[in-house]
Amino acid sequence: MSQLNKAVRSTLALWLLTAFLYPLFMLFCGQIALPFQANGSLITNSQGTVVGSALIGQPFNSDRYFWSRPSTVKYSIAPEVAKTGVSGASNLAPSNPELLKRIQVEVARLKQANIQPTADLVYTSGSGLDPHISIAAAQAQVRRIASARNLNPAQIQTLVSQNIDGRFLGIFGEPGINVLQLNIALDALQPAS
Repeated sequence: MSQLNKAVRSTLALWLLTAFLYPLFMLFCGQIALPFQANGSLITNSQGTVVGSALIGQPFNSDRYFWSRPSTVKYSIAPEVAKTGVSGASNLAPSNPELLKRIQVEVARLKQANIQPTADLVYTSGSGLDPHISIAAAQAQVRRIASARNLNPAQIQTLVSQNIDGRFLGIFGEPGINVLQLNIALDALQPAS
C-alpha cells in the first residue's frame, strides 16, 4: 500500500510540475524577457495594424513592392491550401518536368519585369514560408520599384542597405532582407525633393 501511495503522489507532483508550473514559468519568462518573439514577432504598419510576422513570408505581386521568393504552399494563404499553417517544399527532383516548367515560368516573369533572375527569386525555400530574400535579389528589383514609384533608385538602394539582416551571431547563415519589413519601410519613404 505504501508503494501505491508513493506512486500516486509522485504522479500528481510530476503532473503539477509539468502540466502547470513549468508552462506558466515559461510563459512568464517569455513575456518578460522576449515579448516580441513570444507573441509571434508580429509587425505593424504606421497605423498600428498588424500586417504580418517577421517569421513568415507573404506574397507581393505589385510592381510597387519588392517581390518575395516563390512558395509551393502559396505562403499558406491561398484558397487551394486547405488550412493555414501548412509548410513544405515541392520535393520535385531536378529532372522533373513539372519543376523545370515552374522554373521557366518564374524566369520568364522576372525577365518580363526586367529583373535579373537570382536563385531565391526562382527557387522556393524548403519551408515555403521564408520571409527573406538575398541582398542580390533585392538589388535586382530596385530599378523596377523606382520606376513604378517615380523615385530615385539611390533612395531605394539606401533603403535596401538599411534593412539588411546580418548573419546570426555573426557567423551563421547568410545576410538577407525581410521582404515585409522592407516593403513597410518602402511605403514610408518620401520622394526626394
